[in-house]
Amino acid sequence: MGSLNEMTRHLTLPVLLAALLLALLPAPPAAAQSVGDQELFQKSTEVAQKALEVWGVYDNPEALQRVADIGYRVARHSGFADMPITFHLIDMAAPNALALPGGQIFVTRGMLDLGLDDDMLASLLGHEIAHVALHHQQKMQKKATLVNVLGQALLMGVVIAASNSRPRYDGYPQGPVYGNDPNSKEPTEGEVVRGAAAASIVLGELLLRGYSREHEDEADQEGQRWAAAAGFDPAGTQRLMAKMEALLPQSKEYGYLQTHPFLSDRAQAAAARAEYLKAQTPKESDTYRQRTQAALLTFADTTKKLDDKVVRLLEDDALVAWPEGPKADAIRLARLHELRDEKLAGPAGTHDYGAVIRAYQKQIGEVTRRTPESDLIAQLQGEVKDLESKKTAAYAKAAEVFDQGVYETAFLETFLSNWPDADEAPRVALALGDAYSRLQLPTDAVSQYLTAWQSAPESEAGKRARTGLRTLAPDLDELAALQKLADQDDDAELRRLATERLAAKVKQFDDLRNGAEYLKRFPEGPYVDDVTDRLNTLADKLYKEVVLYRAVGDNAEALERINEILTHAPLSPAARQLRDQAVLEG
Repeated sequence: MGSLNEMTRHLTLPVLLAALLLALLPAPPAAAQSVGDQELFQKSTEVAQKALEVWGVYDNPEALQRVADIGYRVARHSGFADMPITFHLIDMAAPNALALPGGQIFVTRGMLDLGLDDDMLASLLGHEIAHVALHHQQKMQKKATLVNVLGQALLMGVVIAASNSRPRYDGYPQGPVYGNDPNSKEPTEGEVVRGAAAASIVLGELLLRGYSREHEDEADQEGQRWAAAAGFDPAGTQRLMAKMEALLPQSKEYGYLQTHPFLSDRAQAAAARAEYLKAQTPKESDTYRQRTQAALLTFADTTKKLDDKVVRLLEDDALVAWPEGPKADAIRLARLHELRDEKLAGPAGTHDYGAVIRAYQKQIGEVTRRTPESDLIAQLQGEVKDLESKKTAAYAKAAEVFDQGVYETAFLETFLSNWPDADEAPRVALALGDAYSRLQLPTDAVSQYLTAWQSAPESEAGKRARTGLRTLAPDLDELAALQKLADQDDDAELRRLATERLAAKVKQFDDLRNGAEYLKRFPEGPYVDDVTDRLNTLADKLYKEVVLYRAVGDNAEALERINEILTHAPLSPAARQLRDQAVLEG
């Protein structure tokens, strides 16, 4: 690898001078957003919806707002108007950022946890926007093909090729005539993976593969330039890559290096470019964001046969793109009414007024902060007043039902949601903990026992809950439940029992679900590395069983293990091997 000075000499004429001249050009106007390729945008949106469903949304409104505020400032300076740019947060521990050809930009929880400053985040988002604006995904034939077969793959399944296994000899003649040709590449029915596991394969291939050197360099250059034009320090690109390079040796599967390779060379080139760029006075991005919102809502309203989940995602994206004004208020109101209708349906004893009121209050605060003159505020306040009145009226009957001792789990859940400070609350929490124990939900049971004990430690319910937890801790196998007990500070002996049990179990658990549940509930827990290592070991063991069952022709058993790996350990090396064997035909 050449020195920085050598690279600078090579880059000065073709790249650095061009970057300097381009940076000094006036910013392009906030182009009218449109959907140039409607088929590609629809399929890309379907991929985005499935990605959020499979990997999970990182529910952090403040972080999403920050990403959108910075991202749209940068996108506005790209001049790109063929697809509306949207931003999403994925609940994934690995630090990464990803883009789909339809303009959907994903940032993982792990990336945000690195503590990037605004300049670094602008560089990151500019890079992803450049991949979209420069049509890099379409230029990678494999990714383009995968987008085209997405719908079929998710509906019909994905085939896991068994090329490394030998066919079973069962005494029957072999050959194409008999339907069991050992040289045939046709999959058997038992090898077809469906549902969430199929989505994991498609998404892993589509989103988690690296770009070419040329594409990475081009995205770096344009993203850095657009970030500078938007008012961000161009040195943020170099600082971002330096941070990623320092962390990568410790990263797990699907870190930034795998999807954005060639980091060392790119960091030096970014440093060289930064000397010739400077942050410009940023232009307003409100108009760009408003037009993005309009394009998203127009597509949702006029495109036929869109899945309801896809329409909902487009509306959510429109709200993030421009969270103010009549259209944003209409989306908020519709969402609240959907929630109200859902939570207040069914028997009166299960009406969850508390959840609805909290959602209303959150939106009142958001609208008041952004547009205090909005008529929506008064409307929501009036509806909250009506909900509060109904909740108050329902209390006496609910308390009577509880005292009678004949109720279902849903009744207990809604009671605590509606009246968490009621006199009956500790006893309700104890009863709910018992209900969760019967349903084999130990982590949820522990949470309720802790609530019963900590809210009223000297009450009969509190003492029973504490005694139960001390009895339960030494025999608990569920990692998340043990972590909850280890985190409490009210009983040193209980904390010691749980901590000792947890320290032993993180290296000995045998159920993928157990480890996956811990990582989901405690993504920053003290045993994340131990649990991840054990999860990978268990997934590798299951993968070897897959190979064995394929070798003897037992595809049903192989399929069961394939689904378990892809569902509960989707980022494990074993899952990657399965994705590498996937066969997609469109």
